[in-house]
Amino acid sequence: QVQLVESGGGLVQAGGSLRLSCAASGSISSINYMNWHRQAPGKQRELVADISSGGSTTYADSVKGRFTISRDNAKNTLYLQMNNLKPEDTAVYYCVINARARGSTYARNYWGQGTQVTVSS
Repeated sequence: QVQLVESGGGLVQAGGSLRLSCAASGSISSINYMNWHRQAPGKQRELVADISSGGSTTYADSVKGRFTISRDNAKNTLYLQMNNLKPEDTAVYYCVINARARGSTYARNYWGQGTQVTVSS
């Protein structure tokens, strides 16, 4: 199977920066797209950023110009660099990878455990 471990969340003041990481391990045959979602209290979960296997990226309008998604295919690791953080960025952030495990015919989504990001004003 495939396991994801997230790290890098924490408490930061508005205007500060954080870098989230999501390391995938296990019996991985291939990884397709990878993305970050977030869910704030009382709000629906939203897609923050996405990166394809070829490196193409997309972002939610609310984070464009402030967040950068990247991946290290050699390490099976996904990153999210978050700059100029705002209080409204406060949420639990989840990584998702679409991967095919060894011995599996199809790829599926795997979710990280979530990491809390809190931005104080």
